Amino acid sequence: MVEDELLGYDDTASVAFIRNYIPQELKELLSDDDIVYIVDLIYDYYESRGYLSDEDQDGDEPIDIDEDELLEYVVRNAKKDGVGRFDTDQIRFVVQGELEYCESIHLFD
Repeated sequence: MVEDELLGYDDTASVAFIRNYIPQELKELLSDDDIVYIVDLIYDYYESRGYLSDEDQDGDEPIDIDEDELLEYVVRNAKKDGVGRFDTDQIRFVVQGELEYCESIHLFD
C-alpha cells in the first residue's frame, strides 16, 4: 500500500485506532480486512488527488481534504467493487477514524 511508504504510518496502528473510534455495533460488523479495504480506497482517493505526490505538494501548506468528496469516492468505489454491503454512515465512521488517525500522527501537516 502507498501509505506504507509514508513516514510514521502504521497499518496495524491505523486499524486499531479506527476500531477504537467506531461505535460498538459497527465493530461487530466490520472485520479488520473490511477496514483495510476502506482505508485502501481512502489512499486511492489521496493518490488520485495528488496528495501523496512530492511534486504536487509544496510542503509548507497542510492538505485540506474534502471529507464529503472523500466519502462519496469511497462509497462509490466500494459499490463498484462489490463491497457495498455497508451503508454510507457506516463507511463515514471508518473514514472519520482514518482522518483522525492521520491527524494524530501529523501525516498531512
